[in-house]
Amino acid sequence: MIWEELDAHLDKVPGIVSAYVGRPGARPTWTRRADATHYAASTMKLAVLVALFRAAEAGRLDLDAPVPVRNSFDSALSGAPRFANDRDYDNDEAVWDRVGGEASLRWLAERMIVRSSNLATNICIGEVGLPAVAQAWALAGARHSVTGRGIEDFAARDSGIDNLVTAADLAALLGELALGATRPGPLASPAGCAAMLDVLVAQEHREDLAAGLPDGTRIAHKNGWVRGVRHGAGVVFPDDAPAYTIVVCTTTDLADGGADGEVEDDACRLIAHVSERAWAARHELAG
Repeated sequence: MIWEELDAHLDKVPGIVSAYVGRPGARPTWTRRADATHYAASTMKLAVLVALFRAAEAGRLDLDAPVPVRNSFDSALSGAPRFANDRDYDNDEAVWDRVGGEASLRWLAERMIVRSSNLATNICIGEVGLPAVAQAWALAGARHSVTGRGIEDFAARDSGIDNLVTAADLAALLGELALGATRPGPLASPAGCAAMLDVLVAQEHREDLAAGLPDGTRIAHKNGWVRGVRHGAGVVFPDDAPAYTIVVCTTTDLADGGADGEVEDDACRLIAHVSERAWAARHELAG
């Protein structure tokens, strides 16, 4: 009954709402337009995180080695000029305070997730490369999601190179991380997957999925937003039930919180409502 009620509720929402709820490694209990593509916003940072840890485990990168913190990046569009991030469009002054200096990739990866720093993200992409990010999506079993460019690479965006996700693909990646922390999997070693989950648990933007859970509930998650878009994707770890994956992607006028993402809007409340209802059904999810 919960899922029918949610479908009826979401039928009335303007725009496109996609959702996925299920246990990692099992068939989903409930989906809604799970293969519809949405502009990724900052959920693309999940695949960048996986690419970094994979490169570190393969010996191609040292996460603890310092790298330059510079605000200048190659465009994904061949021949386009280099681009830079707008400090006022970012969420993390700590990274900007280091411009002109150095920081470790591990620290930058953490800031990319917990504060959703765009500058940290583009530095990480510059170090690991977009092909490695594409491989992370592929290994997770993603079918439609793509990370084609860095954030604010407007020349690439205007030429049609974009960042897209689906609820099903985000659930696949997060599900593989959760399973990979317990046994060898395609994304990284169990220790690597556990470390990535710990970074996602430390997420500081908690206005959507986390807001629908009881205080203190462990959730490894990443959200993303621009005006007209709000997504939440995570793995919830109840104390009294097996873990489950939940993703809600919205492309809707309800997402009017702006670029800072810390303004709670109707899209945040909608995602929190879905999260609350999924929590209520946590004992009944398909195994």
